[in-house]
Amino acid sequence: MFYDLSKFRGGVDRIDRQYEPAAFRLTGEEFRLAGPVSLSAEVQKDARKVRIAGHLTATLECDCSRCLEPFPIGVDAALDVMFLPADQNVGVADREVGEDDLGVAFYRNDEIDLGELMREQFYVALPMKPLCHEDCRGLCPVCGINRNRETCSCRTEWVDPRMEALRKLKR
Repeated sequence: MFYDLSKFRGGVDRIDRQYEPAAFRLTGEEFRLAGPVSLSAEVQKDARKVRIAGHLTATLECDCSRCLEPFPIGVDAALDVMFLPADQNVGVADREVGEDDLGVAFYRNDEIDLGELMREQFYVALPMKPLCHEDCRGLCPVCGINRNRETCSCRTEWVDPRMEALRKLKR
């Protein structure tokens, strides 16, 4: 999933590609790809600067943080990233990241890793706390059933065992 800059001398080029989920090797990630990923972008090269502007669409599958059931998350992201050669990445370590730095990435060996660019967009699309729906009831802490599908008669009131001595005095 690399874009080879050595074959592209300058001007404007177009990327219209579709990638299958297996091409990303997302083992151990917080999400899975539920279908193909479409990348449509325009590449502009000016000397050693490369700008990729376009659109990315995909469907991620994520586990709900309450009930652990998988559910889809649509990704519909606009891209606009300036790529500079990695040898220009000589910034000071203790410098604050500015607004201009957010849309800049670096490439090595005349190749841009489109897979990494897309993976970043997947992470941006993930919610902080993924929920299958807003009123998800989650799992029962006692028996573990999914409360969205079944009901149980478990007592879910938590009693602090450290207060047992006080409860005995009260009786």
